[in-house]
Amino acid sequence: MAHIALYRKWRPETFEDVVGQGHITKTLKNQMKNDSIAHAYLFCGTRGTGKTSTAKIFARAVNCLNPHDGNPCNECEICSGIKHENMMDVMEIDAASNNGVDDIRELRENVKYPPTKGKYKVYIIDEVHMLSTGAFNALLKTLEEPPHYVIFILATTEPHKIPATILSRCQRFDFKRVKESEMVDRLAYICENMNIEVEKSGLELISRNSDGALRDALSILDQCLSFGAEKISYDDVIDVLGTVNDDFLFHLVSCILSQDTKSAMELIEQLIESGKDIHQFIKDLIEHYRNLMMTKISNQLEGIVNLSRESIERLKEQAEKINMHTITRAIAVLSQTSVDAKWTSQPRILLEVAVMKLSHPMLEQSADALMDRVQALEKIIQSGEIKVSREIESKEMNGEKKSIAMSKSAVEKIDHKEKVLPKGEIFEVLKKSWNEILKVIKKRKISLNAVLMEGEPVGMQDHTLIIAFNDGFEFHKEASAQGTEFIEKAIKEITGQKIKMRCLMRKEISSIQVSENESKENEETKEENKEVDKIETLFEDCNLKILD
Repeated sequence: MAHIALYRKWRPETFEDVVGQGHITKTLKNQMKNDSIAHAYLFCGTRGTGKTSTAKIFARAVNCLNPHDGNPCNECEICSGIKHENMMDVMEIDAASNNGVDDIRELRENVKYPPTKGKYKVYIIDEVHMLSTGAFNALLKTLEEPPHYVIFILATTEPHKIPATILSRCQRFDFKRVKESEMVDRLAYICENMNIEVEKSGLELISRNSDGALRDALSILDQCLSFGAEKISYDDVIDVLGTVNDDFLFHLVSCILSQDTKSAMELIEQLIESGKDIHQFIKDLIEHYRNLMMTKISNQLEGIVNLSRESIERLKEQAEKINMHTITRAIAVLSQTSVDAKWTSQPRILLEVAVMKLSHPMLEQSADALMDRVQALEKIIQSGEIKVSREIESKEMNGEKKSIAMSKSAVEKIDHKEKVLPKGEIFEVLKKSWNEILKVIKKRKISLNAVLMEGEPVGMQDHTLIIAFNDGFEFHKEASAQGTEFIEKAIKEITGQKIKMRCLMRKEISSIQVSENESKENEETKEENKEVDKIETLFEDCNLKILD
């Protein structure tokens, strides 16, 4: 006897066998009990969720001679005839290959004839969105007012492609993706009935890789049966899918966190040599970072993270070594890599570049990477364990190379959080940044930007920025003054300086000057800032080795 695929062999026989669609099967059973069967149904949902199977069960149930609680008996003459596809009262049409006007016209002619044995003639049109515009128009009138003995069941994975005139004439049922827990239970039930020993972790891995489609899960299980005969282990599933085990993912992420690029590249080499699928591995790595994220935000991981208790404990340990910002950046980088890898002949190189970016944020110029670098430096400074293993040659300065040794005390002077500037220097920064401040205000409050554009920053007085308005713009001054708090927030966002702001007319301003003490303070601060800039340049331009 020829081999029958599992998804065909274990196709649902009753509504109770349809996994994860209780909201639909219950409604259909109640309609039959109450004799309120509609003339047209639309079954929507992703592949492998049970649309066609439910349609066939419903077709048998409405015609069954001995129904049981809304389910077909699957034993009577009609049920048997429908199951073996030799009964003309139930027709299954593939719209992908019968999508022309002539095909629908033939259907309309057949609709006129009553059923031969059953109570209803049922037409199941699969992938109905593939019908042409003319075919939809030809179907429209029949679908609106069919004979009382006709039921149409339209199935599709893309309901948005179906004309609204068709949608409005059907009862729509949306099939959900099957939950992983429900899928595992169904797979375990099938394996038990087939006397196949299988590890639960293996079934969970199959479910995670089936993307909510039970048919895909059964196809993977079928392939695993061919690989592992009567016993399927977790490693067997890994070999079939081309994925990697959890230990490999934990090890690679640990290398990334410790910036051990050499070991990370060696792991990727092992991945390639073992013949694993790179695209699948990127997805697995994204899933691992997603699990780390869930561990950071929830203490109740049951149902959220589908891993063993031991693996969840390892997740928690690893999550303590990584902050949320780094996790979200890793997911963003790997997601983009996954997209790019689909269109390249060298996905391995993209994966290696992504791992390098995650290990060394300085290789990336994005704001997220810069944030990671700042956080890493702050952590090192707070630990007080900074050492430089060798002298570092600076860039050429005045035609000669100078050797600069950085000490811990010099680094400790850097305040990465906020550098408070003297009043005179603040004003220079504000004048240079004024247009950028206006742009930020425009994006969030365009009316305030419109009136503030007539003002001009003219100086500082007691750590307060003075905005001057010309004669005739009193309204603009008053309106800007009402938004003082909002403007101050925008200034702090752009410049990092927390200052007050005051709006005045030009005739109200006598003179605004910076005192001698402030000027002296400016000079001292400039010298300090030069030292800070020198140290920051060393961090960016030199290859420091920081010893733990």
